[in-house]
Amino acid sequence: MTRMTTTATGTDRRPWAFALGVVAVTIGVLLHLPMFWMGRDMGFRMVGMPMDDGMIAGMGLIVAGVGIAAYGLLPKNLSQQMAASSRLAVSAPEDAPLSAAHWRLMGVLVVALVIDIMKPASLGFTIPGMIGEYGVPRATVSLVPFVALIGTVIGSFVWGVVADIYGRKASILLSAVMFVGTSICGAMPSLAWNIGMCFMMGAAAGGMLPVTYALLAEMMPSRHRGWSLVLVGGLGAVGGYAAASLIAAWLEPVFSWRILWLANLPSGLMLVMLGAFIPESAKFLMARGRRDEAQRVMARFGSTMHRIAPDEPAAPRGPATAPVGRAFAGKLAALSLTAICWGLVNFGLLLWLPVELIARGYSMEVSSRLLAASALIALPTVFVVAWLYHAWSAKKSLLAAVAVTLLGLAGVLWLALSDHASPILPVALLIVGSNGIIAMLLPYTAESFPLRIRGRATGWVAACSKLGGVLAQALAIFAIIPSLATSAWMIAVPMALSLLLVARFGRETRGADLRDLDPDGHVFDKAGL
Repeated sequence: MTRMTTTATGTDRRPWAFALGVVAVTIGVLLHLPMFWMGRDMGFRMVGMPMDDGMIAGMGLIVAGVGIAAYGLLPKNLSQQMAASSRLAVSAPEDAPLSAAHWRLMGVLVVALVIDIMKPASLGFTIPGMIGEYGVPRATVSLVPFVALIGTVIGSFVWGVVADIYGRKASILLSAVMFVGTSICGAMPSLAWNIGMCFMMGAAAGGMLPVTYALLAEMMPSRHRGWSLVLVGGLGAVGGYAAASLIAAWLEPVFSWRILWLANLPSGLMLVMLGAFIPESAKFLMARGRRDEAQRVMARFGSTMHRIAPDEPAAPRGPATAPVGRAFAGKLAALSLTAICWGLVNFGLLLWLPVELIARGYSMEVSSRLLAASALIALPTVFVVAWLYHAWSAKKSLLAAVAVTLLGLAGVLWLALSDHASPILPVALLIVGSNGIIAMLLPYTAESFPLRIRGRATGWVAACSKLGGVLAQALAIFAIIPSLATSAWMIAVPMALSLLLVARFGRETRGADLRDLDPDGHVFDKAGL
């Protein structure tokens, strides 16, 4: 391979531009806060308030700041990097022990996922407040989660590809900057502006999950990979939903529903700062000629890298390069349907529940506290799920989570048909089961596809998880939201089918060597690294 001209100690990114972009976005958000505070005597109701010059200037700074940050993060000479990386492959550290670097990475990514999942989880708690403030029907307000979820679908596709080309760290940091920019959704005086900003929020949130799981799959040893991925994903899912519920229960009564969006400012900046603890992709570093940095990353995590031999094709066609290859079609279909069903539960049924509970006589505060308590119930189960995934079976654990969710749907049916039934058990089962699904589904996907397409395959399944929410919110937009009983039946039937498909086409990934998924996974050239 031709040696790169970039020095090992150099950089092919522009950190000054990234820092400048972050500062611009932050200032742009802060310029919106005076208008928000002006509404304090009216319960922070801003509907109909004209935008001042500061808000307009702030929007311009946010758009420019995101562009500048993206310019600072993306590599120079992209075509050179892509050509070089086509003959490099990172091998997961199959036999390496867990080190402090592994634990630190897991902790950082848990926080990242909590911040990421908190954003779409907040949607259900904002809808009742938006209906009251803007004076529009529920079908109109449903445009907000609908557009936000479309953003997550697009983000999952786009960011999966970006992560494969540009590296994992750059993708995570750019998502964080976009999170900061979406804070202004909490200061928008009209529903139309909320809809537009929520699309940006969704696009940022959709990119975090596939990138995080792809990064973890490449860094964790095989004997620890399964439980660590599930634990990180589970804690992120439960933590994100619990954080959204607690903010709604504690702060929404004081600062209105808008505080759920304004919380993006501190949480997004926290994620930017945590980027210092996220390693750069060793594949990216080697492709840029930064060999010393790449070797330091690999030494910290016990990972290895090899060059594809010159007589091997750099990107063979078929199952190794396309997630829809014949060898993977059944598996991808099974995981995609499971993801869609999860989206119907998480972004459909669980988003509708606060409104349904209020209609049944619960106050908004009590409804939020109930959902927060149910989310906290799910927290201990994350550790059980991680242990089962590691010690029992990856495939069977995923099937068990789907079965628990089906029980939750049965509980919702019981709740809908009974006048005096308590919602605690059905909601708890739904949250436990759905959190178990999302905790395992994307790690399981990341472990089931070859390295070259891991980001894209995981991004596809992540996109499908949001697609279910898009379908659910489309029903709300056309004012054909089904009853609780009908909703439970509509979701339970395809979820039962997904259970059968995963049982038929899923593979056991527990303890598997990810290199076995790549036809050239064990091919090394004579020159070595």
